[in-house]
Amino acid sequence: MPEYLSPGVYIEEFEIGAKPMEGVSTSTAGFLGETERGPTTPCLITSWLQYQRVFGGYFGNDKYLPGSVDGFLKNGGKRCYISRIVKAGDKPATTASLKLKVNGENAMTVEAVGEGEWGTRVAVQISRGTFSGFRLDVFYWKVKPASLYNPYKETRIQPRPAGVESFDNVSIDEASPDHFEKTVNGISNFVKIMIKEGDSAELLNALEALLELEYLADGSDGEGDFVLSDYERSAPEDDKPGKRKGLTALKGIEDISIIYAPNAYSVSGLVGSLISHCESLRYRFAILDAPQGSSNVSDLDPRSNKPEGSIPTDFAAFYYPWIKVINPETGMLQVIPPGGYVAGVYARSDTTRGVHKAPANEVVLGASDLEFQIMKGEQDILNPRGVNVIRAFPGRGIRIWGARTISSNTLWKYINVRRLFIFVEASIERGTQWVVFEPNDERLWARVKATINQFLTGIWRSGALMGTTPEEAFFIKCDRSTMTQDDIDNGRLICIIGIAPVKPAEFVIFRIAQWQGGSAATE
Repeated sequence: MPEYLSPGVYIEEFEIGAKPMEGVSTSTAGFLGETERGPTTPCLITSWLQYQRVFGGYFGNDKYLPGSVDGFLKNGGKRCYISRIVKAGDKPATTASLKLKVNGENAMTVEAVGEGEWGTRVAVQISRGTFSGFRLDVFYWKVKPASLYNPYKETRIQPRPAGVESFDNVSIDEASPDHFEKTVNGISNFVKIMIKEGDSAELLNALEALLELEYLADGSDGEGDFVLSDYERSAPEDDKPGKRKGLTALKGIEDISIIYAPNAYSVSGLVGSLISHCESLRYRFAILDAPQGSSNVSDLDPRSNKPEGSIPTDFAAFYYPWIKVINPETGMLQVIPPGGYVAGVYARSDTTRGVHKAPANEVVLGASDLEFQIMKGEQDILNPRGVNVIRAFPGRGIRIWGARTISSNTLWKYINVRRLFIFVEASIERGTQWVVFEPNDERLWARVKATINQFLTGIWRSGALMGTTPEEAFFIKCDRSTMTQDDIDNGRLICIIGIAPVKPAEFVIFRIAQWQGGSAATE
């Protein structure tokens, strides 16, 4: 209580009624897969140009992550986190580096920002800074040239670098605003540097004359095919702050609501791991692709463990077939899994209509053709099994023509119903954190009810809930009928909420009969 010790007028602020609650994002995706290069800790990407700067472009006919991210952004996705996968465990990937020695001792180490053989195609040059310190030039090639390209000589060796970075006036002095930790590390998309403490002037003089242009060395992609542990990275040595990678790193990023790994069925156990990830965190939804070349529709039944690794769940959806897109670097059609494009459609539908709208009957932008043309008779078999078919319709383009999860529970068979509940639950959890440790009495219960009522009324007005009035759309109970005295004594506040979600019009039926004109129509 405030103290009143002298006569006067006191103005005090206090809160009454409902607190505003903001809905969480439902369209931020988390991608796992191989990239051309880049860091292995998750990185936020908001444009295709940014992805190319950090992770490179398309590479290899069986490397699907770049095309998936490109498709996500083309179809309306705005934000995604990229978790680059590299070989771990036995014979892991290694990081390329260059150790520069002064007077026989290592004075500077230039290291690639992530593991992999790509680092051996990075070359650096150190020279005197324009005004002070030193200048660091970094060059990267997609294919290692026979001889080095030197920008300071008239001769130009082809191919030219795919990426060039320059950092001038870099300082070794920690007090300088141009210190290398501030101007290079975390800024460069190719390298980070470490410099041994010592006499700055002596070190700079030695470094300037040390080398003209030299490759980083000893980077490798590791050996063997990728296995589940390379994606999960859950070993104790990997599960440390600042060093988490793979699926373990994505757990700590709250913004993510969609999880996707291209061609997940090619890695034994990965599909189950993605589903477990979403079910344990509760607020995420996984997108799964059918295996490439699945021409026999009778073999596709994700609710019955076909293909191997499928698990019935309402936190995932299964899409078939693969799509054909134009590879921008070769100009040729390339067959890729559809999940990245589907994730972009999710984001577009969420933005334009809302998470309650089923992400189906939507055009897949950027898709030129399908791996297989699916007919209605084949979809009659697949749809009840939870397989969402992508079909080509004359005059209407390539569209997603299914909106089901792979759950065996009919209450959760529609994607939009599960994702609506994810949105509502996550929003209520984050929007009611202020309740914790408040006095657990009738006044608090009333404020909680008012806060949630205000939020759900807005959801109902957007068309996400059934009913012509809020009373028909949802109910909220938070009183003595929902908690006992034992609950109160043990610090529990229990609120029961029921909502009536809208379901998609999956089967549109028009019954038509002949009518004898001139007589009154009957209903």
